[in-house]
Amino acid sequence: MNLRKKDKFTQIYFNETDPMMEIDTYNTALKRKLRKFAEEFPDLCRITEIDGDRMSVEIDKRRCWPKVTKPYSEERRQAIREAAKAHGIHTRAKPEGGPAHE
Repeated sequence: MNLRKKDKFTQIYFNETDPMMEIDTYNTALKRKLRKFAEEFPDLCRITEIDGDRMSVEIDKRRCWPKVTKPYSEERRQAIREAAKAHGIHTRAKPEGGPAHE
């Protein structure tokens, strides 16, 4: 069965007592990260099922947790931009065939 992108969910299951959580995902980047982590740390993460494009893993919930972040204020974003420019980190893609911006 060929699922549409909007039908490909990532689901995270855990409870308050079990030290492990289950992640069930179709997300390619997340599957890649989880597979690599499971190979490197088999005592903390194991692949439990691969079914077509879907992969399920059990992972120590101390190693993977939903992160909630506040948006940066405009002042903080500006300060980050200026610090990046001062350290030569701020770069923009140069248009192909056009003059380089300095």
